Formats: sequence, C-alpha cells, structure tokens
Amino acid sequence: MIAEESPTRLFGGIDLSGKAFSLSIQTLIVLSLVAFSIDTIPDLSSQTKDLLDKFEIFTVGVFTIEYLIRLIAAERKLKFVFSFFGLVDLMAILPFYLMTGLDLRAVRIFRLLRLVRILKLLKYSEAISRFHRALLIIKEELLLFGFVACILLYVSAVGIYYFEHQAQPQQFKSVFHCLWWAVTTLTTVGYGDMYPITAGGKLFTFLILMLGLGIVAVPTGLFASALSQAREELRNEREKMRSECDEQCDSDIRLSGRD
Repeated sequence: MIAEESPTRLFGGIDLSGKAFSLSIQTLIVLSLVAFSIDTIPDLSSQTKDLLDKFEIFTVGVFTIEYLIRLIAAERKLKFVFSFFGLVDLMAILPFYLMTGLDLRAVRIFRLLRLVRILKLLKYSEAISRFHRALLIIKEELLLFGFVACILLYVSAVGIYYFEHQAQPQQFKSVFHCLWWAVTTLTTVGYGDMYPITAGGKLFTFLILMLGLGIVAVPTGLFASALSQAREELRNEREKMRSECDEQCDSDIRLSGRD
C-alpha cells in the first residue's frame, strides 16, 4: 500500500488531504496521457504544440516534486527507489530529462516511456490493492491451475495432431504448430485459421471446448471469492486503524486535560 512507501498522511490517502492529493495526481496522469495522444495527431498548429509542450513541462515538474517528496519521506530510501512503484515514478519523468538538450533522433524512443505514467494510476486505486491482496490469497490455487492448464494445452495439441495431421498436413504440421490451435480452442477464442475437418477431430474439439469453458470459469470463481475476502480484510484493517486513532486522540485529550 502507499502508506508503506511513505509514512506521511498526505500519501496515505486516509484523510481528506490525502484523498484530495491522490485525486489530483490521478487527474494529472490522465490529462498527461490525453495530451500525449493529442501530440500524435498530424498537422497540429504551432499554438497547440506549444501548449502541449508547456503542459508537458508542468506535469513533469509536478511528478518530479512528487517523486522527490516520496523519496525524502521514505524511511528506507533505496528500497523505495528500487521498488515497483518507485521505478514507475522514475520512468514516468526520466524520458523528459533524457530528451532535454539532446539532438540525437534515436533518443526520441524514450518518449514512448511516457506511457509508463498509466501505471502510476495503480498506486492510487483501492481496487488495485484489493486485487493484489486477492492474488496473494489464491496464488497457490492459481499456480496449480496454471500447471494443469499447461498440461491440457500440450495434451490438446498432441490429440489434434493425431486426428488432423493426415487430413491437413499443411495446417497441422507438428505438435508445435498445433499448440496455437490448442491455445485458441481452450481459451474459446477460435480465430478460424486452423479447424478440424475429420469426425474424430471435430469430436475432440468439442471435448476441448468444454474443458475451455471450465478453464475460464474456475479462475473467475476463485477471483470472485478472493476479492470478497480481500474487501472484508481491508475493511477490518481500516476500522482497526480508525479505532486506534480514536483511542490515541482520546488519550491525548485526557493528558492535555490533566496538564
């Protein structure tokens, strides 16, 4: 959570000032991405380009100040710098400074790194926090499910190879070529570039499609249950923090009254 990166209430997002700060940064991130998209439109007027450049300077300035404040407020600065969101914050502003004063056209590729700013939105979303917690709750089940899914992919590729290789040697050349068919079938996408024409292949495809529906349903059910649990845990933690804060406030009031 954000509070782990910075102990300040501003970054915690619990009180009114923290929520207002988070909302302001979120809005600025979205606006900067919109400005980046507008900047790709051809034949923009010089006034529009100048306005976009000034807005880019403003947003980078705000993001730089935010990064420096977080760095100063962090108790373990190296841990913050090399953390996921610390690197995201740095990559969101680094392209601007790399471009400044450089005439090399190849360096312009760093402008693409501005898209990293969209990842900054993750740290301000409580839903992302719940999603992350839900993943931790069901990580063992997901690992097991992923292992079983890989086995099913391979078995599906081998099965359709034996059914369709003789009838369609150009399409189903090998088990490796059949893996693409297995992926599109098990995920129920079905692009139609590879499909069975034999009776055995069609029956096998029907069975794989039934398994594919289960592959989609199982993790969905796991996530739904885990998200409900994560929401309840976060609610309990928030209530605990508020009760501890109220107790501390009451204690301070009693101490001040004695004085």
